[in-house]
Amino acid sequence: MHDVIVVGGGPAGSLAAKSLAKSGYDIAVLEEHPEAGTPQHCTGLISEQTAEMSGIRPDRLNTLYGAEFIFPGGQSITIRSDKPKAVIVDRADMDRRMAEAAMDAGAEYKFSEKYLSHSLKDGVTVETDRGTYRSKAIVGADGASSKVALSLGDNWPKEFVRGIQADVRYRSDDQEIFKVYLGNKIAPGFFAWEIPCGGFTRIGLCTSWSVGPPSEYLTDLLIRLGLQDRVMKVYNGKIPLGGRPILYGDRCLLAGDAAGFVKPLSGGGLYPTFKANRHLVETLTNALQLDSFTDTDLVKYVLACKEDFGKELERSYYLRKRFKRLSDSDFNKVYDFVIKNQLVSDLNDLDIDHPAESVRKLVSSPKIAISAIPIFLRSLR
Repeated sequence: MHDVIVVGGGPAGSLAAKSLAKSGYDIAVLEEHPEAGTPQHCTGLISEQTAEMSGIRPDRLNTLYGAEFIFPGGQSITIRSDKPKAVIVDRADMDRRMAEAAMDAGAEYKFSEKYLSHSLKDGVTVETDRGTYRSKAIVGADGASSKVALSLGDNWPKEFVRGIQADVRYRSDDQEIFKVYLGNKIAPGFFAWEIPCGGFTRIGLCTSWSVGPPSEYLTDLLIRLGLQDRVMKVYNGKIPLGGRPILYGDRCLLAGDAAGFVKPLSGGGLYPTFKANRHLVETLTNALQLDSFTDTDLVKYVLACKEDFGKELERSYYLRKRFKRLSDSDFNKVYDFVIKNQLVSDLNDLDIDHPAESVRKLVSSPKIAISAIPIFLRSLR
């Protein structure tokens, strides 16, 4: 019998597996794909801190020092810092290296093996498309479409957004700045991006689920940029936003996208996922040592995550709900607001891992807060 079976060999599953295996526990990881890192869904844009939290050194494609925000009316705001704002990592390489680190720590990976279900009787019995396994506990780290999460009940996130991006043969003149395109005609319910990755550029967007597949919006954006004939690769996926109502069950904890640990304003999940890992490992370690997996034991994971980063995610989702209601005209008024209140220099301090906190600091001045009221009221429509 394994101590813990981890479903999913992505960053969330591999970091949990490595941490638990290093403590001497018998860990098995079920990964439905032939190797970690495929298929790739993410942009690879993360903070320096997040890269360090991964515990490995992934290949870096670029380092970014700022961003240009392009509004529907054609106006733009550029923020720039002397310090790196983000790095672009090769996500496939990152996922593979994290899996290798977990295997080096003693975790056993079962590739090309798909989780089907699990049941409880004197531990956990896990059924896959290739066999049956037993463990004392199970971790659901099986992504946005997590079967483990849904096994716990009505456990859908508040919403999904659809994402799509293309790598194109184009080298941006400014390799230190990535672009963000705002507007409902470009990316309804979210935003589009243009990220310089050295010898190529990654262009993509997310849209609200209700508008349907985002491929036509990406095509329109590529045509607008004159890059429709330079596409090398296209990949897509979905992102859960707003969290899931249930994060634990009988002998079960959720991690990563399966837990809904995703920043609602950017769609990035690695930072909250890595923050949560410490709490997951502490909770499971205590449960395994005491051989006790009661609600009292496992709810500690939920409480620790809420205390650590839960408020930031809640504030961010509140802002996301306001963001979705802005029209293109409202977006242009946001530009006017920033320029009128001379906030560009303040935006230079924007923290991509704590966007809600950055916004809170931005409007902490009573004068600025009052001038922001008209925009806020429009977002309530």
